Amino acid sequence: MMGADSPAATVPSQAAVASRAGGGDVILRLRGLSTSFSTHDGVVKAVQDVDLDVMRGECLGIVGESGSGKSVTFASVMGLIKPPGRITSGSVLFDGVELTTLAPPAMRALRGKRMAMTMQDALTALNPSMTVETQLCEVILAHDDEVVKLPRRQRMTQARARAVEMMALVGIPSPQSRLREYPHQFSGGMRQRIMIAIALACKPQLLIADEPTTALDVTIQAQVLELIADLRASLGMSVVLITHDLGVVAEQCDRVVVMYAGQVMESGPTAEVIAHPRHPYTRGLLASMPRLEDPTAPIRPIQGMVPSLINFPSQCRFYSRCDRRQDACLANIGLRQHPDGRATRCLFPETAP
Repeated sequence: MMGADSPAATVPSQAAVASRAGGGDVILRLRGLSTSFSTHDGVVKAVQDVDLDVMRGECLGIVGESGSGKSVTFASVMGLIKPPGRITSGSVLFDGVELTTLAPPAMRALRGKRMAMTMQDALTALNPSMTVETQLCEVILAHDDEVVKLPRRQRMTQARARAVEMMALVGIPSPQSRLREYPHQFSGGMRQRIMIAIALACKPQLLIADEPTTALDVTIQAQVLELIADLRASLGMSVVLITHDLGVVAEQCDRVVVMYAGQVMESGPTAEVIAHPRHPYTRGLLASMPRLEDPTAPIRPIQGMVPSLINFPSQCRFYSRCDRRQDACLANIGLRQHPDGRATRCLFPETAP
């Protein structure tokens, strides 16, 4: 048996995984990121002390229960946190640019052009009173340098041609005629494709896909995920895939970050984390999933509830639900980096087999 901190030659390092994914350097780096919301009941610490890297060209999975801070973390990255929410501390470095101190005009120029995000529910994220053409062309006219530099009369013609191209790229049939339709005239899967087309209109370096398969049937889910994977390969972009589904992460992602109650609990190469989870929370998530290889195996849900994030005591946030807790866990526990590319926020992680 090897200790959790022991280096293992058979486990690929984070850099090696990133290299296989098509990149070897960091495009997005979060250090100590904390985001809070002021309420009548107190300050909700929705995201606290988050450290993570997204490597150039890789697909990073972000997984955890509802309320774990997945979406808020990346809304913070995109500069989409509005009062009463605010980033209270930490650094967000995108391709060498510090985003937390970036002026709003510069952030608007970056968002949608070099980094883009698709929201959870395509029906509510798209404007129901505007045609798909208007919503696609709006992004292109705002961020596409080739279109912006054209004479005014040619801009709309070029933007519309680009919109048709993007609709075809994401697999929407008859894009020329469907461009002038409204969101409600498309199916759920097609609306999700339109969201992806809008996000990719300016060929960003980073795509953040927040629950891209929400409310879709299994067949359409597979199509959307395959589309994202194909576009990632063809455009050479990095992808952050936010999801509840560990099965999706196992199939699509090079690395995975497991979040709970606003903090990173564990991270590492996807295959290693799923095969040998070290944090009790990751182990609990995996145990609560049905197993195709053994349908008769009992499902063991994690006992208890996610704690309130208002005035939370300085201790491990998983303490009340953990079957390995000890008195030492009542202290504030940081994220521990291991030599093999794994990281855990736990004093007593599972040992490697």
